[in-house]
Amino acid sequence: MFLQTKDTQDLIKIVDFEELIDPNKDTVHGKDQEGQEEQETDIFKKEELVFPSGESLPRCWLDANYR
Repeated sequence: MFLQTKDTQDLIKIVDFEELIDPNKDTVHGKDQEGQEEQETDIFKKEELVFPSGESLPRCWLDANYR
């Protein structure tokens, strides 16, 4: 799955989808899709990521107290 950073709009390939949808985790591991070669895994804050369409992540992925 690919997400995008809000500020630079770089594409990020999410390494672990389960980590992304877990509302108890504030960060997610991903690989920046910059250049032609595969980049090293880095940590990204969920609050700084959006879908490539510009839509925000679902609140249930971000807030453990959401009902």
